[in-house]
Amino acid sequence: MPSDSPAVAITSTTRSLYERALVWDNVWSLEPDYGNGYEALEGRAAAGVNVVSITIAGDNHNVSEAFKRVAAARAQLRERSTRLMAVESVDDIRRARDSGKLGVILHFEGTRCLERNLDAIECFYRLGVRQNLLAFNLGNSASGGCAEEADAGLTKFGRRLIKEMNRVGMLVDLSHVGRRSSLEAMEVSGSPCLFSHSNVYGLKAHFRNLHNDQIDACAAMGGVIGVSGASDYLGDPRASTEALFRHVDYLVSRLGPTHVGISLDEMHDPAKLDSYFRARTDEWPVAADPAWPGFRYASARQLPELTERMLNAGYPEEAITGVLGGNWLRLCKQVWR
Repeated sequence: MPSDSPAVAITSTTRSLYERALVWDNVWSLEPDYGNGYEALEGRAAAGVNVVSITIAGDNHNVSEAFKRVAAARAQLRERSTRLMAVESVDDIRRARDSGKLGVILHFEGTRCLERNLDAIECFYRLGVRQNLLAFNLGNSASGGCAEEADAGLTKFGRRLIKEMNRVGMLVDLSHVGRRSSLEAMEVSGSPCLFSHSNVYGLKAHFRNLHNDQIDACAAMGGVIGVSGASDYLGDPRASTEALFRHVDYLVSRLGPTHVGISLDEMHDPAKLDSYFRARTDEWPVAADPAWPGFRYASARQLPELTERMLNAGYPEEAITGVLGGNWLRLCKQVWR
C-alpha cells in the first residue's frame, strides 16, 4: 500500500514550481505480480512525473531472460506510444516532456544477467538499458552485496565490468551493493556513479542504507544519491513526506543540493512482496524477524508535498528543481554516450 501520511496543503507557489520542474523518479520496478504493471506506470504521469526509470531484470535472471524482458518492455512502450516514450538519450527526455508523454528509461538491478559476458553490456545499452547496479543484496561474480555478513569487495571481473560500463556510457549503480564493494567501485570508475535508491544510515540503521564514507565518496566524484520512499529505509512505518524530507535534507546539508535525487521505488501491492521477502531471509535479513511490519512506500503523489517542505525549509528554487530531477539529468548528460 502507498503511504498513509497526512496530506500537506500545497500552495499555488509550490504547485507552479512543481509543474515547471523536470520530475524524475529514478527507480520503479516493473513487476505486474506486485501491482506494478503498465497501467500503474502510466498513472505516474498523473502525479506530475515526467521521467521514470524502470527495473527490467537483474540478479534473479540469466541473459536470455533479461533479453526477453527488455524485448517485451520495448514492445509495450511501442504499443503505448501515445502515453509513454522510450528514453535512450538526453534529447529524448526533452521530446517526451514536450509531447506530454512519460519518458521511460530501462535499467537492471544486478549483473548476474550478463552471465560474465562483458560484450553483453554494449548490446543491452543499445537496447536502452542505461544503468545497472553491480549486485543485489547478495554477492555475485562482480561484487559483494549489502546483506552479506562480510563483503569481500570487487572481484577482478567486477573491475573489468565497471570499465566496460564506463566505456559504453552505462551508469554504475551501487544501491544494494556492499559497503566495501561500493567504495572500491567508486575508486575504479572513471565516470560518476550513483546510488539509485539508498537512504542515510545515520538516520536509520538499516543494512540497505549508506554510511557517510559512501555518501561523501559518491558526491566527490560528481555522483547522485536517490532517496527511496521505502518505509524500512526511511525509518518511518508510514513512509511520510516528512521522513522523506529528513533524508533529503541530511544529504543536501552534507553535500549540497546537486548530488541528491528521488527514486521512490514505489510498489502498489507490497503485502505480496513482503511474503516474497519473508521467504528469502538470506537476501532480506530484516524479514526474518516475526515482528517485522513489512514495507510501505511513499507515493509519487507526495512529491508536491516534498516540494512544499523544501520551500518551507528555505531551499532555493534551483536546488528544489535539482532534487526533483535536474540532478539526474546532469548526471546522464555527463555519462551517457
